[in-house]
Amino acid sequence: MNEILSIYLTTSILLIILGFYCISSKRNMIKTIIGIEIITSAINLNFITLGFSTYGVDYFAQSIVIISISIAACIAAVALSLILNVYRHYGSIDLRKLRRLRW
Repeated sequence: MNEILSIYLTTSILLIILGFYCISSKRNMIKTIIGIEIITSAINLNFITLGFSTYGVDYFAQSIVIISISIAACIAAVALSLILNVYRHYGSIDLRKLRRLRW
């Protein structure tokens, strides 16, 4: 039982590291949003793992994860719509180019 929990926690930590790497190294705004979604998925996996016990999965942890997934989907939709507007306005979604521009 503890081996399985340690595998899930290790996977969660690796996903968080991968998400932070994706955010810090990529300059494309879409890839940055994907990195944020990877981190959100890792945190959801961590909640489910820590809510697991010998009696089953805690219902509170499941409800928190379901709410987190729905909020993450809304945030991703809003972020992608903002990226579309930035691309239409500036013609690029590269973060380095957008930092040099003025509104």
